[in-house]
Amino acid sequence: MYEYAIAWEWLTFAVRWLHVVTAIAWIGSSFYFIALDLGLVKRPHLPPGAYGEEWQVHGGGFYHIQKYLVAPASMPEHLTWFKWESYATWLSGFAMLCLVYYGGADLFLIDRHVLDISAPVAILLSLASLSIGWICYDLLCKSPLGKNTWALMGLLYVVLVAMAWGYTQIFTGRAAFLHLGAFTATIMSANVFFIIMPNQRIVVADLIAGRMPDPKYGQIAKQRSLHNNYLTLPVIFFMLSNHYPLAFATAYNWVIAALVFLMGVTIRHWFNTTHARKGRPTWTWLVTLILFIVIMWLSTVPRASAPEGAAEAVAPAFQRFAENAHFPAVKETISTRCSMCHAAEPVYEGLARPPKNVRFDTDAEIAAHAREIYLQAGRAHAMPPGNLTDMTEKERALLTAWFESAARTR
Repeated sequence: MYEYAIAWEWLTFAVRWLHVVTAIAWIGSSFYFIALDLGLVKRPHLPPGAYGEEWQVHGGGFYHIQKYLVAPASMPEHLTWFKWESYATWLSGFAMLCLVYYGGADLFLIDRHVLDISAPVAILLSLASLSIGWICYDLLCKSPLGKNTWALMGLLYVVLVAMAWGYTQIFTGRAAFLHLGAFTATIMSANVFFIIMPNQRIVVADLIAGRMPDPKYGQIAKQRSLHNNYLTLPVIFFMLSNHYPLAFATAYNWVIAALVFLMGVTIRHWFNTTHARKGRPTWTWLVTLILFIVIMWLSTVPRASAPEGAAEAVAPAFQRFAENAHFPAVKETISTRCSMCHAAEPVYEGLARPPKNVRFDTDAEIAAHAREIYLQAGRAHAMPPGNLTDMTEKERALLTAWFESAARTR
């Protein structure tokens, strides 16, 4: 079974790589077209139906771009569609969710000090939240409130903050932030799949049939694109947050998430205003800095301790690692080589929290992270970093033998 752990690790690496690449493609094209749209200039010589134009230089050449607010008079011979960047990003992200959080629900998804639920229940709650979130958002957009773009965005912010709080009441801090990112990304990608692309297909069909397209389809699509524009940066934050426990594993993590959404708005407002040639609102950077300082302060506020002894019981899924014959020696090795950092109160200078919030204070915590210990300190030399505590090859062999012998008993 230990071969399975190695194969699984490489599979998650491959999917994560794919997710990052597709996200770069989607976010890059999104940022480019937002900047292009805002920078368009109306000139008298434009052809009928053209809204504006932009001259750009890149890669040794000049580009002359024109935008038709509704559609050109006739269907162009070749039309490039921008959709697969969005679809591939969401699909690869969902694959990551399945591989890491559903496949390792007992370790990464469920915190029994937060809510004592089974893995199947946690997974069902996860799936339901993603789908219900999109449905509620879409209904709001199609309601009378949807005609007021800024009021709609204000209500959307309230929904996102409520989801941030709700996720922290169900899952681990890490999973809560990941799900908040997935919740937001689902809305963004569904906007492309269910609204923006179908509306564009209606316009194209009208052109092919010789009919004048209805401008409402473009207006609706533009509103959803505006939402995507302001949600992009927070999604990136939540994608990266799983590496930083000071963000997700603190007392007010949901408040931190709420402030991150506001920072996404202030940063995008600066870029949007600048690209539209309406000035440079430098105040947005001051507001962003203040929000970030508040986030840093919130991350230091202590959280209530779990009931004494609550973390001692080893979950059934990891019991075999704690009962293995090698475990006493493994526990001593980890105490000597790893616990200076991976403890509730690290003694290594400069560490306020254990890296990635991984702790080895109890048998349960060591057993729960058996696979990570095996891969990063047994099979590889990633831990301790730079072999700071002088872990020997014999000790690494012990960690390897412990995991592989326990895995065979499954």
